[in-house]
Amino acid sequence: MANGKSVPLSRWLDKPAARWKNGLILSIILSLLTVTLSMPFVSWIRISYIRGLIEKYSVDLSSADIYGQYSMLKFLNFVRETKAGILGFPAFLIFIALAASLFLHIVYIVRILIKNKKTDSLLTVFKLGKGANFLTVLSSFGTVIFILFANAKIFPGTFVPTVFTFAALLTGILNYITIKMMEAVERKRCHAHGFLVELRKNWVLFLFLIPCFIYFLINNYLPMSGIYFAFVQFNFRDGLFNSPFVGFQNFEFLVKSDLWKLTRNTILYNVVFIGLGNIIQIFFAILVSQVSIKWFKKTSQTLIFMPYFVSFVILRVLVYSLLQDQTGVLDVFFGRLTGSDIDFYNTPRYWPWLIVFFYLWKNVGYGMVIYLATIMGISEEYYEAAKIDGANIFQQIRYITIPQLIVPRCFQSKNRPMPFSSISTTWFNPQTP
Repeated sequence: MANGKSVPLSRWLDKPAARWKNGLILSIILSLLTVTLSMPFVSWIRISYIRGLIEKYSVDLSSADIYGQYSMLKFLNFVRETKAGILGFPAFLIFIALAASLFLHIVYIVRILIKNKKTDSLLTVFKLGKGANFLTVLSSFGTVIFILFANAKIFPGTFVPTVFTFAALLTGILNYITIKMMEAVERKRCHAHGFLVELRKNWVLFLFLIPCFIYFLINNYLPMSGIYFAFVQFNFRDGLFNSPFVGFQNFEFLVKSDLWKLTRNTILYNVVFIGLGNIIQIFFAILVSQVSIKWFKKTSQTLIFMPYFVSFVILRVLVYSLLQDQTGVLDVFFGRLTGSDIDFYNTPRYWPWLIVFFYLWKNVGYGMVIYLATIMGISEEYYEAAKIDGANIFQQIRYITIPQLIVPRCFQSKNRPMPFSSISTTWFNPQTP
């Protein structure tokens, strides 16, 4: 109230003296309210017709842990108890959106409290707040749609949204509008423009981004829905989205099994793949770079690089044909050579060596090409100076090629090449003091 008249919210937030204080306080209060409404102890869904569940899924109420009301952060427990697989995936998506909204709201509040409001711009913080409230609106509105969907699939009137669902929806909308008003004032202060202005100005560039966006959407983001496999008891009859939701039950195997052995094997395999793999790749790259016969150089480079294009399916068939008991090529060869059958394929102690060998066989060629390109980029002046100082081929590889491969190129000055002439005498002339 001002002089007995009401002041609109936009003017209240637009006042220079109250822009930070009043607007941010209101936004923080709404965010805290949203966080409270999103907590697990606040129910968003009420089960009003339990008989529908009994008729649809034959739920045993004496053994199932079913309550009358659920928050969206706990509704997946209900899906797990009832084995209602058709409700699992949409409830899983709402759970992710609500959890992300809860996290972003907390970060938004902390960023506002620690921000220097007098000197620093809050545009980035406002984007964070808008994202948090967008997810809040999305999860609360999605809950209403989810309830309609669940009632249509199970029994009409089984689920009913509580007043807290609509409270979270209204709080998210109001907070988003409040942040949008403060963002407009902040943009004027910082002389910045928003996304729509940028879109109108460079719409042609954004038009070129559409194919890239569609590509990544289809190939990178849509396949991420497959993460839901880890939380269901999958069967081909029901498919992924109708299979019973089991929560973290599938992860019990990992916890109850020999976790230390699995972790150790993973670390050791990667150490060997990276360490030994790079050594062999550098070795072959140096060998190919030293070949002077052009046709032999191209042929050897092609043959070494070719296994990289062999798919793992074909590689599995190849390994099985070589190591199969009694009929495999290597098994028959060593059997005739030693007079006894050696079952490589079904003997566990051989597989660490086989996995390392075939992995390196498949991937050495690719890394060799990378290192070979680096070797071709080394200036010939280094090698000519080394030859003048009496360095043989092995000394050239040791003191020129290998350091150029190991030391990143970004640490080498483009304007000042390596002062080879000043230190080559020390390297190659043992009589130098």
